[in-house]
Amino acid sequence: MYVCLCHAITDKQIKEAVDQGDMSLADVKRRLGVGNQCGKCSKMATEIIQARLDVTPNFYEVA
Repeated sequence: MYVCLCHAITDKQIKEAVDQGDMSLADVKRRLGVGNQCGKCSKMATEIIQARLDVTPNFYEVA
């Protein structure tokens, strides 16, 4: 689904950015431009980023 209509950015693109190492909205903004125009998508983008981080395994975490 489209998250950012101003820049035609989808949830899939945001998830891929997180998979490539982006850890915050600021990181995704730099990579994709999400939230840089009207800003209405920032909340949804943040929710997608957080959800993706919650399911992405952290290989560096010590048990």
